[in-house]
Amino acid sequence: MEFTSVDFFSADTICSHIAKTMDFYHPRCIDPSGGFYHYFKDDGTVYDVHHRHLVSSTRFVFNYAMAYRHVPKPEYLEQVRHGVKFLREVHRDDRTRGYAWQLEWRDGVKQVTDADNHCYGLAFVVLAYAHALMAGVSEARAYLDETVQLMDEKFWSVTHGLYADQASADWQTVDRYRGQNANMHACEALLAAFHATGTVAYLHRAETLALHITQRQAGLAHGMIWEHYDANWQIDWNYNLHDKANLFRPWGYQPGHFTEWAKLLILLEAEQDHLAMESSWMIPTAEHLFNTALRNAWDDQHGGICYGFAPDLSICDGDKYFWVQAESFAAAALLARRTGKEQYRNWYVKIWEYSWQHMIDHRYGAWYRILSHDNQKYSDEKSPAGKTDYHTMGACYDVLKCLPGMSADMFSGASHAT
Repeated sequence: MEFTSVDFFSADTICSHIAKTMDFYHPRCIDPSGGFYHYFKDDGTVYDVHHRHLVSSTRFVFNYAMAYRHVPKPEYLEQVRHGVKFLREVHRDDRTRGYAWQLEWRDGVKQVTDADNHCYGLAFVVLAYAHALMAGVSEARAYLDETVQLMDEKFWSVTHGLYADQASADWQTVDRYRGQNANMHACEALLAAFHATGTVAYLHRAETLALHITQRQAGLAHGMIWEHYDANWQIDWNYNLHDKANLFRPWGYQPGHFTEWAKLLILLEAEQDHLAMESSWMIPTAEHLFNTALRNAWDDQHGGICYGFAPDLSICDGDKYFWVQAESFAAAALLARRTGKEQYRNWYVKIWEYSWQHMIDHRYGAWYRILSHDNQKYSDEKSPAGKTDYHTMGACYDVLKCLPGMSADMFSGASHAT
């Protein structure tokens, strides 16, 4: 199918794409002995059956929970429970209440290979439990509350109003590194926790995180969001300077995180009747972050959004990552609906067209993880640990929120709240 023939404002198009992506993983991702496989080649072949990463384990729960809520197949709900069970009985340590970051799983026996506690990981644990609860897994409510309490107890700083990033397995040592990424996904998780439970305190914590990252911390970087900080939340300009492609802590400004924050701010502002603070700053900030990302990172020659740009605004990593494109078209859709501005509608189409032509595997399903600056694949490893297409399917679900009329002209007209 040529991308020029695709109607990206059609709910049928979006739902069909979600279904094809889900079909790439289901049921081949299911390990009957526990949890899910985390490593897939382009054609779906599983190339590592033993290694498990907390991020994939949680994101598969999200995938199945969202799929079940969208198309209530009993086998989807069964896998939500299957994934929650693996989180509780394998990743979680009953003694410390922490969750192993990485482990090996062989014949029903685990060997923890990295037991450190990561706030980023706990945020995804909360997200998984929240979506499991919304899918009907009632016991996930207690698990959710327990995990938020653990994050607050071990990582929260009253002084800075943000979470620390990493601690030892026994919680005795907290690393001095601070990062915005863990706080961004904590914001996402707490917003989901609010939707799942109705607990307004979760929404207020998400609001606090958004304010402190996109206002106070961004104020240290000319209104943009730097990734890395020291223990006092002062910018560390050199952290991972020589590791620009680090999976969770890359150097440079991350345009994909700018657009993710834009999306989160729009979703938060939609809950303004329940927010603790005045919200008039949220939409202007969302627009600023989105526009800054696209102005500095869009590749006019080859298309797509580059992975990172430096403090001098030069591109420091020109590769095209799947999640950056997906989060950005979701943000564009939400901005278009919220503001009524044509520029966001145009970006929505432009980013989709690029993704449809280059990043989506129309033969086997799902998205390629990473392409070079000129849109060439580096390998046939479509989905290593951490991917799961949570970003791409999640972005599509966000877009569906913008398509109540199921028509191509629904983004036009006056501004209105989501």
